[in-house]
Amino acid sequence: MNPDEIDLLRARLLGETARADWAELRTFFARGKLIRVHAELDLIEVAVQIATDQSSDIEILMQSGRLGPLDDATAVDWQQRHPPLWAVVLAPWVLVQERAH
Repeated sequence: MNPDEIDLLRARLLGETARADWAELRTFFARGKLIRVHAELDLIEVAVQIATDQSSDIEILMQSGRLGPLDDATAVDWQQRHPPLWAVVLAPWVLVQERAH
């Protein structure tokens, strides 16, 4: 993709990012399609990296534990706390991030 196409992708993903309740995300978790993005990362930039197949960058994030399938312990925690979550669909995945605001 050229830089203009990446900018358009970034804008589209930003427009599709929204707050989500855990109740809305549980089905994706049950299907193994919910990907947790660590709070220190930019949710949109991670989505762009995945969409543009930047596999080496994604691998680094996964190895560091800052990106990966949502684990059971976090799912239980979110079920109990109801924290503010932001999500973006990048079919077949849903990327989700806990945020303070």
